Amino acid sequence: MRILIGTDMEGVAGVIDHDTWVTPQGQYYERGKELLTREVNAAIEGFFAAGADYIQVSDGHGYGGLTLELLDKRVEYRRGWSPYPYPGGLGEGFDCFAVVGQHPKAGTEYGHISHTGWFNVLDKRLNGISIGEFGMAVFICSELGTTPIFGSGDLAFTKEAKALVPGIETVAVKRGLTPGMGSECDTDQYRNQNLAAIHTHPEKARELIRQGAYDAMTRYLKDPASFHVPKLDPPYVFEQETRKSGETPPKQNRWEHSSSIVGVFNRPYGG
Repeated sequence: MRILIGTDMEGVAGVIDHDTWVTPQGQYYERGKELLTREVNAAIEGFFAAGADYIQVSDGHGYGGLTLELLDKRVEYRRGWSPYPYPGGLGEGFDCFAVVGQHPKAGTEYGHISHTGWFNVLDKRLNGISIGEFGMAVFICSELGTTPIFGSGDLAFTKEAKALVPGIETVAVKRGLTPGMGSECDTDQYRNQNLAAIHTHPEKARELIRQGAYDAMTRYLKDPASFHVPKLDPPYVFEQETRKSGETPPKQNRWEHSSSIVGVFNRPYGG
């Protein structure tokens, strides 16, 4: 049983904001990487205890988010996606996909550090369905025959994940406190819009993640059909709306691919 664990940083317990915790110039960046790595290790422990054979960890945070020396030595680490950004390592025969440290999509009410790719994005849609970073991974999984089974992050993200993949196992390690979608904000305003949250203690968060990963793997081995992966029919239309960013006005883009979700996601990058 082969698992790919994707990672991000903003959904980790104890990661307080974007600018000081998840960027190289931030004073707590190295501490944020350590917190993420320990959450990932907790998931690894749960998956292996439940019967996983092989785990690869794909560092999906833009600046890099893992401290390799602290990562469980039983797994392999992946950084970089060639020739295109997507599917981020998923095209290698993995049975299952999991994500640790995930934040909600742009515009999520009561989300913590909500965004999709960057804070200039107002919304992304695939065939009319609003999706964030996790949603993009889910629909790639649906095309490649990989099952998303587990996700951890803030409470709003777990609700997003369950809506996309009924039956998925999730763990909430914090909950955002800011109401509203922030549609009226420009990019800089939105970057600082959703920073209030209540956090689970990091050690408790790891215990919950370890158990959640164990439960997800155990149930998948017994009943893979209990995870309901969404399917879409072609053609695939990918749309993106952005906010005002400095002197750059809002913009709308639309791409279409006749047969491939991976293809339409990579079209903006020259595909």
